[in-house]
Amino acid sequence: MQIKEILTRIFLHPSKLEKSIKFYENLFKKTCSLRFIYKEMNIELAQISSILLLAGEEKDLEKFKSTKTTFLVDSLDDFHDYFLDNGIPILEKPKKVPTGKNMRIQHPDGSIIEYVEHKKDCFV
Repeated sequence: MQIKEILTRIFLHPSKLEKSIKFYENLFKKTCSLRFIYKEMNIELAQISSILLLAGEEKDLEKFKSTKTTFLVDSLDDFHDYFLDNGIPILEKPKKVPTGKNMRIQHPDGSIIEYVEHKKDCFV
């Protein structure tokens, strides 16, 4: 059970996505490692290093804004069991998403965090 990476979420309008990707690629000296359209939610996501860009219209982004951070983990099932065993509130049970599977948790400090386990073939 390991947190592999922590991603800072940045919400933006789709018209700013390309410029933002280029900015963060230059800033981090890394290329965009993940990019996809989440059709069911009407948003596009891109990851550059520890930045996760979520692009969409304000009405579509609103449902994502309460989640402050994304934790990429090695085993979502192990974290799910840990949270159940320790009485940590699970806001959204594990479900399939385009990159693998995720769930949302409320930490004891009140923070809402998305936990994601990527499938092996989800990168650009």
